[in-house]
Amino acid sequence: MSEEGEKAEGVEEDEFRHIVRILDTDLDGNRRVAYSLCGIKGIGRRVARTVVITAGIDPNAKMGYLSNSDVEKLKTAVSGVEKRLPWWMLNRRKDLISGEDKHIMGSDMALKFRDDINLLRKIRSYRGIRHERGLRVRGQRTKSTGRRGMVVGVVRKKILAKTGGGKRDGAS
Repeated sequence: MSEEGEKAEGVEEDEFRHIVRILDTDLDGNRRVAYSLCGIKGIGRRVARTVVITAGIDPNAKMGYLSNSDVEKLKTAVSGVEKRLPWWMLNRRKDLISGEDKHIMGSDMALKFRDDINLLRKIRSYRGIRHERGLRVRGQRTKSTGRRGMVVGVVRKKILAKTGGGKRDGAS
């Protein structure tokens, strides 16, 4: 009886996949399905749970133990996520170019983000100019924060005197 149990466990270990590939992203097989889908850019916990439930898969199952047919169901569910989600859950509503409601995922997200910033630069909007200059865009204060790349703080006179930086040429 113990040999049969070992064989059954061996079969499960052979079927277990540590990495499941969906939408050109490697997903962790040790995590639950709903949380593993969060590894895809553009899919958060709420969207992942909705997609998994509408695909008819247990959200608490481990991703590595899913059968090939279940993984295919997930792939089709993720590719058709715009039809499965209500309009208010989509991450790109009323697209500037097409005017449609879309849900962008994966590498397309970075491309669209870069295109949006380039459009803001091109039309010379305030946000685009702030992006160009590398400054804060969303109204944060900049007097005392966001100082990257330069010396921060006040140098005291005593420290300058010790190093000789406080003396002027010709003055004694």
